[in-house]
Amino acid sequence: MALFIELLPFLMFLAAFAALLRGYPVAFTLAGVALGFALLGMSLGLFDPIHLRAFPQRIYGNLMEMDRSILVAVPLFVFMGVMLEKSRIAEELLEAMGALFGTMRGGLGISVVIVGALLAASTGIVGATVVTMGLLSLPTMLKRGYSPELAAGSIAASGTLGQIIPPSIVLVLLGDQISNAYQEAQRSQGIFSPDIVSVGDLFAGALIPGLILVAMYILYQIGVAIIRPNDAPAAPASEGATDWGQLLHALLPPLALMTAVLGSILTGVATPTEAAGVGAVGATFIAGARNAGAAKNPWPGQLVAFAGLAALLGLFALVLLANIGSERRLYVTDLGPAASMLAFALVAITLVGAALSLLRLKRSGVLDDVMASTANISAMVFVILIGAALFSLIFRELGGDLVVQNALSAVPGGKYGALAVVMLVMFLLGFFLDFIEITFVVVPIVAPILLVMGIDPVWLGVLMAMNLQTSFLTPPFGFALFYLRGVAPPSVTTAAIYRGAIPFVVIQILAIVAVVLLPWLATGLPEWLYG
Repeated sequence: MALFIELLPFLMFLAAFAALLRGYPVAFTLAGVALGFALLGMSLGLFDPIHLRAFPQRIYGNLMEMDRSILVAVPLFVFMGVMLEKSRIAEELLEAMGALFGTMRGGLGISVVIVGALLAASTGIVGATVVTMGLLSLPTMLKRGYSPELAAGSIAASGTLGQIIPPSIVLVLLGDQISNAYQEAQRSQGIFSPDIVSVGDLFAGALIPGLILVAMYILYQIGVAIIRPNDAPAAPASEGATDWGQLLHALLPPLALMTAVLGSILTGVATPTEAAGVGAVGATFIAGARNAGAAKNPWPGQLVAFAGLAALLGLFALVLLANIGSERRLYVTDLGPAASMLAFALVAITLVGAALSLLRLKRSGVLDDVMASTANISAMVFVILIGAALFSLIFRELGGDLVVQNALSAVPGGKYGALAVVMLVMFLLGFFLDFIEITFVVVPIVAPILLVMGIDPVWLGVLMAMNLQTSFLTPPFGFALFYLRGVAPPSVTTAAIYRGAIPFVVIQILAIVAVVLLPWLATGLPEWLYG
């Protein structure tokens, strides 16, 4: 009986895992298993039901008081990503990059990686990126003679870059969990004025590893083109004429939006939630301009949209210079009354442009699709969060955190041995579970223990994010592989998709090892920016 009581937390985790593998809805599985084990714990005298009375208040504090929560950035970033997806920005980027790099061996693969990185920094939605690039670029790559393995692996891997390149929904959710775990770890050590780790810290920490990963993907494409030129042939020279006007038209709007969103976070001008709002409005302008392009007379609509986007960027530059509302003061310029008048004018242009763009998108039906997708994705995230919060609460009350702490403390190698075990477990869970389940269930359990051992929170968060990204590529259940399988032609077999993903999984592991051996790759930029 005593052994059963000690194993109860593990049995709870295994029961949830088994139910998830059967295909039951994640949120209801976590909550249902938690309540079932709570009843079992009460019957054994191991769980006090009074803890369940605090659960509604805990949920209210975490979710309902959205004005004080970083989680409000989730629906805004989702809105931004879906809006950019509907604006056909991926199609234009692929066409422009294909013309720029296609005439060199491996050029189409390089184009896919670059577009994947740009879409990652613009949308951050893996499923949409993989499906879009699979529909647009996979037939072209196969037509040009690319091996199915290389084409499929390039598209699947590039689509997952949205997990690590900020702004990323994964980093927002993971940053929230790491922040809570870091404060809990400090309180357990008697520190009642704890330091904080913000999502902005995690964004800054993930930027360099994300760019290194992009560089490694490109080097792999070049290496394949050199070693196996028949697998990555060049496009005919007649198709390689670069239309620089088309290239700038495709590149400038998303680059401007990325600069405003990510730049405002890294410079401390805006919080991630505020920057997500900027991104949502900017994506509306870009989609409005693209939508106006289909009209008989596109110039009025495009002019309004681009004027609004320019005004939004002007506000970003003005706030950066004047340091209005910045908590982390990087600049101390005082522009005086002129800045207030200019800001008022820019805000007016932004509001008018946003209203007209939304009206145009509403009439075309795009806005309805975007709002429905945003509501569905956001509701899924928050319902899973509620179920995971209940699961974590009951798991802890059954002594699960002490069991995990004792197990990790007994691992040889101290904190680095414990970190290796946690990363391995997360990697294996990624074969079967989505990143949301892992983030909400596993991270709150193991992160406080690792942080008490002395692991740097930003370094830990970046390593976990890279690990979760790898889970999207690992056969047989990598979600990016499923997305690509759904849009790939029958000539591309599932086995070919799996074989194509394996080299990129190896690249991911090498990148994780590099960040483990060189922690400053993750911690250097946050320390330089914020001290």
